[in-house]
Amino acid sequence: MASPEQSLSLPVFLQENETSQEFKDLIASMPTEKGWLAKQLHQYQGFWHSTRQLQGVLACQKHFQAQDGDIFLVTTPKSGSTWLKAVMFALVNRVSFPDTKQHPLLTNNPHGLVPFLEMEYIGKENLDFTNFTFPRLFSTHLPLLSLPRSVEDSNCKLVYLCRNPKDIFVSLWHFTNKLRPVDWGASSLEETFDKFCRGVSLYGPFWDHVLGYWKESVERPHRVFFLKYEEMKREPRIQLRRLSEFLGCPFSLEEENSGVLDEILELCSFENLSNLEVNSIGRLHSGEEHQAFFRRGEVGDSMNYLTAEMVEKFDMITEQKLHCHGLNVKPEVDTTPFNGQR
Repeated sequence: MASPEQSLSLPVFLQENETSQEFKDLIASMPTEKGWLAKQLHQYQGFWHSTRQLQGVLACQKHFQAQDGDIFLVTTPKSGSTWLKAVMFALVNRVSFPDTKQHPLLTNNPHGLVPFLEMEYIGKENLDFTNFTFPRLFSTHLPLLSLPRSVEDSNCKLVYLCRNPKDIFVSLWHFTNKLRPVDWGASSLEETFDKFCRGVSLYGPFWDHVLGYWKESVERPHRVFFLKYEEMKREPRIQLRRLSEFLGCPFSLEEENSGVLDEILELCSFENLSNLEVNSIGRLHSGEEHQAFFRRGEVGDSMNYLTAEMVEKFDMITEQKLHCHGLNVKPEVDTTPFNGQR
């Protein structure tokens, strides 16, 4: 166990806050596994959370008060959250910020403009979101059954971004290794692959997370918009138009003809966002470097890392968990598994 001095030398996202005895008793009763990055992951309501994040989850569930008209971007980690945060912020605020050459996204990291709800509640209880403009934009990694009750009870809209699990896994492996202190060494691909397949990853199991929102989108399409990362990459104008209609702020014919859609997509493109100074330097208040959230953003990049056996196992699990519910999350690209040269 790390000493207090050692703990304070770690970045904030790896530090563990002082907690109540009640919280300690609670996590002692939960299934626990070694984390990819954090020391431990705890299973709460069927999904895995670090000790630090679980504090935020519990406080958020207890204290957050949703309002009619709130919009939530929901993802599992490394599903394209940063990109779609930028897109949604630009979309719903396009009247307030019509000039993309003088836009908040040019000087603010997307995570600063669209905060992760449960992360905001870490170490806090009473948060004031009254300074947020309408509609209020939040993001979350919470599974459907763990959302605060006030979200269910209000007229909110949820946008769920789903990505092929193979690409998510490889992106998450890179991301967590980048955030690990140098003296910890890197987590092996094989070890983390086993954990991911068993569902032991932040907010995992991935397949259960996706399935909850997929079913909700089928049953209540007016409430949950289910968007695939690969479709957004392949046909961004069509998906952005669909998203605007779901959120109740459709593009006018004049906006279409004047190129507003293309301006938003260009502003929020991976190439543009990743090359902005604000995303090359600086950190989130929790300590993660902004640049850690921009790696490649490509469809099918996992094929450069996964063996044929790993691909087969991923596809088998996905077939068992999702395809019987009519959900296909395999990208429509011609990919060849890892050939032994990395």
